[in-house]
Amino acid sequence: MSTTTEKPATLLDALIPLGFLVASLVASLRYFGEDASYGPSQIALLLTGCIALLVGMKNGQRWSTLERGVFDGMSVVFAPTFILLAVGIMIGAWIAGGVVPAMIYYGLKLLNPAIFYAAACLVCAIVSLSIGSSWTTAASVGVALIGTAVGLGLSVEITAGAVISGAYFGDKMSPLSDTTNLAPAVVGVDLFSHVRHMFWTGAPALLIALVGFLFLGLSADPLGQAETLQSTLGMLERNFQIGWYLLLPLVLLLLLAYKRMPALPAILIAAATGLLCAVLFQPHAWMGDRPLLAALWQLTVSGYEAMTGDAVLDDLLSGGGAASMLNTVWLILSAVFFGGAMERTGLLQALIRGVLRYAHKTAGLISATVLTCIGTNIIAGDQYIAIVLPGRMYKIAFRDAGLAPVNLSRALEDSATVTSPLVPWNTCGAFMAASLGVATLDYLPYCFFNLVMPLISIAYGVFDFRILPLMEDEAIVLADSV
Repeated sequence: MSTTTEKPATLLDALIPLGFLVASLVASLRYFGEDASYGPSQIALLLTGCIALLVGMKNGQRWSTLERGVFDGMSVVFAPTFILLAVGIMIGAWIAGGVVPAMIYYGLKLLNPAIFYAAACLVCAIVSLSIGSSWTTAASVGVALIGTAVGLGLSVEITAGAVISGAYFGDKMSPLSDTTNLAPAVVGVDLFSHVRHMFWTGAPALLIALVGFLFLGLSADPLGQAETLQSTLGMLERNFQIGWYLLLPLVLLLLLAYKRMPALPAILIAAATGLLCAVLFQPHAWMGDRPLLAALWQLTVSGYEAMTGDAVLDDLLSGGGAASMLNTVWLILSAVFFGGAMERTGLLQALIRGVLRYAHKTAGLISATVLTCIGTNIIAGDQYIAIVLPGRMYKIAFRDAGLAPVNLSRALEDSATVTSPLVPWNTCGAFMAASLGVATLDYLPYCFFNLVMPLISIAYGVFDFRILPLMEDEAIVLADSV
């Protein structure tokens, strides 16, 4: 009986599927434009994943082993997928129940257009820091802020950038966040040492973002804003019963998140309270002449369709439902299939090894870590893989260079966590686009915090600023863990 010897993947092997992916994604954008993410990009990712598997078979790996490894690895997105469907239900329920309209109404009353973008960023930073979840922040407060921007006649693209900037600052700085716990765990660092070290890069990045949003807000054209504001307030009052009590589902969701209830049941409970509000306060807005159970069922499936008479407001308040998230689910599954194929065949590791050859000094190591995490976000389509894989592979290199592991954990978060929503097929990018209703490439230029954060991290490495040396006890712990 003959046996096949498995050969290690080479850098050239890794470049084959990577080159095909770049070419196919560019082609999909050229031929389909904004519709590329509604099928063409998914097909490109699936085909590239298959090419990666074929390269693995060429190197002697068995198809059955590859298939099992890839699909086992895809289990990491099962929970986010169901969370995404639950968010779709919640958004539809919250619109029909008047929760989102009430949040927009009070936001229009309270927020000054000149400071709106900066205020949106700061509010999302505080909420996300409190609950440790950028996803929950964007799906609740972020959705309302997008609506408020429309009511004020402001840019939804800039608003989405402000929401994401604030949400990801809070996410990466909160001890309650899963990524904030994951990064130090991967490299063997105390959680609060990790958070304190991140402050030195996170605080300047948030300050730069707030200054940028203040500038955009103060330079916005105020003409027509007052008329748009009054018109929107009037339409909301005519179509929905508005009251402070409609904010209770939001308060409940934030409280459940703060108490560390898992995201899926918390979002489903929040969706149920939205449906209750719809039945008690807004039956005229969504039931029609259908039986109550049938109308509720349809609402959870297809979401809410607004008919206010204003095209802009109708577009804003129409959406939600589990079905609205199905294309995003397809995109996420396709991206993680490709990422899993690259990892299981060793092609992703080959790319990282290629980078490690040229990174030895402090500046090179931190720059390589940041760029590798960004590249892994693009290739693997998942921020957890972008934290875990480079974290494992760079741990020894940081130790050998005499750098404390907290420098590595910070670099992982400064790049893998914050750039994940900037990639259209990444789980985070797909979620933000679906929840906020703004395409990833449209809000990307305005995610100031997310764009500046990796640059600050690299700059600290180049100038050797706030880079901690390896202590003797840390070297022992690292040596034992390798």
